[in-house]
Amino acid sequence: MGRVVVEVMPKPEILDPQGKAVVGALPRLGFTQFTGVRQGKRFELEVDGEVTPEILEQARKAAEEVLSNPIIEDIVAVTDASADAGTAPVAQRAGLA
Repeated sequence: MGRVVVEVMPKPEILDPQGKAVVGALPRLGFTQFTGVRQGKRFELEVDGEVTPEILEQARKAAEEVLSNPIIEDIVAVTDASADAGTAPVAQRAGLA
């Protein structure tokens, strides 16, 4: 089974209230090294079989038409997650899961 990851972020000129709330909370929790936060979306699309260039193109089309709002969001990545073990969730990579 293959997996495609689509990452979507707000366009730079769009206000990100969730990111603003998080960046305001971090110093209160002792994380003073972070000066900005932008919150985006991550979609994991599973496919039968291998991820081919055609599958990636269809995932990009789905991202453009369904998974993102092109007026306020940018598609920042469409990747074959099954080919890269480095795309495991951060908690898993950090040994937290």
